Amino acid sequence: MGEQTKIEWTDATFNPWVGCTKISPACDHCYAEGWAKRAGNPELWRGERRRTSAVNWRMPVKLNAFASAQGRRIRVFCASMADVFDNQVPPEWRADLWALIRATPMLDWQLLTKRPQNIAKMLPEDWGRGWPNVWLGTTVENQAEAKRRIPHLLATPAAVRFLSCEPLLGPVFPITIEIANAARALGAPVGECVQLLHWVIAGGESGPGARPMHPDWARSLRDQCAVAGVPFHFKQWGEWAPVCEMSEELIDAIYHPAPERSPEAIRRCKVSSCVLHATGDRFDGAAMFQRPAFEQGSRAMTMFSIGKARAGRLLDGRTHDQFPGSAA
Repeated sequence: MGEQTKIEWTDATFNPWVGCTKISPACDHCYAEGWAKRAGNPELWRGERRRTSAVNWRMPVKLNAFASAQGRRIRVFCASMADVFDNQVPPEWRADLWALIRATPMLDWQLLTKRPQNIAKMLPEDWGRGWPNVWLGTTVENQAEAKRRIPHLLATPAAVRFLSCEPLLGPVFPITIEIANAARALGAPVGECVQLLHWVIAGGESGPGARPMHPDWARSLRDQCAVAGVPFHFKQWGEWAPVCEMSEELIDAIYHPAPERSPEAIRRCKVSSCVLHATGDRFDGAAMFQRPAFEQGSRAMTMFSIGKARAGRLLDGRTHDQFPGSAA
């Protein structure tokens, strides 16, 4: 159990089992699949699922005791290397997980899935309007997945519902429209539709093959949340940073010095770069310097591949670390 997790929006991680299957663009560069391959277990992303040890399963109970002694709640991201609502997982494993969650009321369990269509049929019989210590979330990496997944999430009763727009691979236009559509389908008053969603996380992609995130995509989510009164958490830029968020010192550091014999020469960049439009169109290499890359109205942004640590997590110069209140 990763009690010292580096994931900014949780306190700890717990994996009841390991293994998954790629089902959408967000899965293309899955870090967990990379881990499985490096560990010599590629079969875990080819249909096999492996339950973790009994020792590991006892860790949440210990963490719950610690939280009780400290008098504070602890957030636990469950299945960072799997999916709780994966239909290839034996049902008895999931039943054991629900029993564990029921036995650890001081932990706020964050269940994030790319399969929200499976949630309703996999909930425990006493779910009712939702257990107070379970947060249900779904990944929304682009507009297509927003339209497909958000209605399933909002149709499920839960104490806390959230979206993880990470990796954010394109613009997600008004979430409130998707919420309103779901509210109509549920027969809920559209004027109260924002109450169906309690939190939004956004972030760029990191690791090998990472794709850049245009700042306008993150800004749009931030602004939508501000209008709707929904807490917003900006996790990271990921591998690629937009030039608008880079200091002069950092920009200078990623370029080779100009030759002494020709100090006015164009300096060569040490890292990969591209121009990204708000539409998602991307221009690499020589195409970066051609007219289409900076077409008027395209919101062209120069992006640099500088790594997660240097890219940081400032959006328009500030951090966004909002969380929903615990329902327990």
